[in-house]
Amino acid sequence: MKNKITLFLAVTTISLSGMAQDDNTTDFREKLMVGGKVGMNLSNVYDSKGEQFNANSKFGLAAGAFVSIPLGKYLGIQPEILISQKGFSASGLLFGNNYSFTRTTTYIDIPLLFAFKPTEFITLLAGPQYSYLMRQKDVFGSNTTTVDQQTAFENDNIRKNTLCVTGGIDFTLKHMVIGARMGWDIQNNNGNGTSTIPRYKNVWYQATIGYRF
Repeated sequence: MKNKITLFLAVTTISLSGMAQDDNTTDFREKLMVGGKVGMNLSNVYDSKGEQFNANSKFGLAAGAFVSIPLGKYLGIQPEILISQKGFSASGLLFGNNYSFTRTTTYIDIPLLFAFKPTEFITLLAGPQYSYLMRQKDVFGSNTTTVDQQTAFENDNIRKNTLCVTGGIDFTLKHMVIGARMGWDIQNNNGNGTSTIPRYKNVWYQATIGYRF
């Protein structure tokens, strides 16, 4: 019995060692991978025409899916689709009263990223992004009142289709992916070129954690 147990342990050890070796020698850079991720945006806005418009950053949700398509060992493309919350906050003094204002914009973001994979654990990404504005929530508060308004846009003066650019880095450990991105709009939020205030572009930082298979 002792010999059988010893033999069983030896065979099991050799088998597990072989499986571990095969897994360690697999280069995920050359595999088609599909995954999902979730994280946060830290977003703000800026006026590209240099108007005096001050805003503070705010946090929002970012979640979605991605596909990593290899074009060899070191290059690839990575399309993604995300639900992404952006916006800004502001505060000040109005007619002698303190006020606060928060705008949360919810987009469908579709980046098409070009990937450079210098190692199995690091991927550098950059490319264009299409963003579609689904809804906007404005919350205005003062010493005396709070107004909460949510809008699904039909106003043509608000740009619902926006071109952006984004880029960043992914740190990968087999199936786990930790990502960091930065992105900004190419186009203003006002659709017809008017000078409606606030006229702005979104800028955001994004951190996510994901799983790929």
